[in-house]
Amino acid sequence: MESLGMKGFWRDKRVLLTGHTGFKGSWLALWLSHLGAKVYGCALEPHTSPSLFRQLGLERDLDHIVCDIRDGDAVAACVRHAVPDVVLHLAAQPIVRRSYREPLRTWQTNVIGTANLLESLRSHDQRCAAVIVTSDKVYENREWFYGYRETDTLGGHDPYSTSKAAAELAVATWRNAVFGAESPVKLASARAGNVIGGGDWAEDRLIPDIARSLAAGETISIRNSASVRPWQHVLESLSGYLLLAQRLYEEDTPGLDTSFNFGPEPSGISDVETVLKEALRHWPGEWQSEPQPRAVHEAAHLSLSIDKARTLLGWSPRWDMAEAVRQTMTWYRAVHEGADARALTLAQIGAYADG
Repeated sequence: MESLGMKGFWRDKRVLLTGHTGFKGSWLALWLSHLGAKVYGCALEPHTSPSLFRQLGLERDLDHIVCDIRDGDAVAACVRHAVPDVVLHLAAQPIVRRSYREPLRTWQTNVIGTANLLESLRSHDQRCAAVIVTSDKVYENREWFYGYRETDTLGGHDPYSTSKAAAELAVATWRNAVFGAESPVKLASARAGNVIGGGDWAEDRLIPDIARSLAAGETISIRNSASVRPWQHVLESLSGYLLLAQRLYEEDTPGLDTSFNFGPEPSGISDVETVLKEALRHWPGEWQSEPQPRAVHEAAHLSLSIDKARTLLGWSPRWDMAEAVRQTMTWYRAVHEGADARALTLAQIGAYADG
């Protein structure tokens, strides 16, 4: 797993990882642990059943701290306990449709939670790289077919998207007006979305819905089958976060302490029906389109430009959409048939890192 050039850097690094009990956080916690980092996890207990965090047995790999990111005092205590070299902020309310039901909680978690973490780092007196993860949905969506750039206007329609755009403004505020140029904390944000991978058990997501239906022997119901999204394996975005954090820590190169998109190549931008049919190649089943007469607003087209990450970080995707779907459906089907989730996840991390 050393071919990405990261193992030497991460060994013995003290990493504060928020949201470590979620889908992306669990993959990242396992990867960091395997790289030799000392991981301090700060999150609520897992809220899905099954839970990837439990399936991977991650309690033995890290310092598991139960913490509500909305509680500023609790977040500050986590920062003091971890004394981090690197902070990776993934804790969030990540579901668009839930944000309509719980707009205030979504904003409290995604905006105030981010501000709590940033304020807790204000008094940090040693070098630290902090990467705040937001979303591809931070942009004012104009249904363009070209990829949004980091300089495009922030905005959003639903409470989730606007909360993530507001989190980006918080990052800019603390970086430019609160921390200042002399702060030892170097701050960047990372924008990615529609990641797929084994172990995502969240509600209202395409691949988990497919896997649940297939496991139960039921017909898959799909909404908005023509919607176009950038699809990438979870390891793609995580590798971007790790590379960005490493470069932030090691260098003072202008432009690193800003925002970065992490998305697929243009070939990875596909409609929902295409991704569904690709998934069914690896775990066959039946599906139907589900009418949505009172559907909440969801963008029809959304894609990202990754030119900045490619140019400044040397980052680019390793797996195309078909391979990302294959790896994902292989994970779900194998675990359903009794495979060990931890061994399978480590094997996929190894396959990705070895390129």
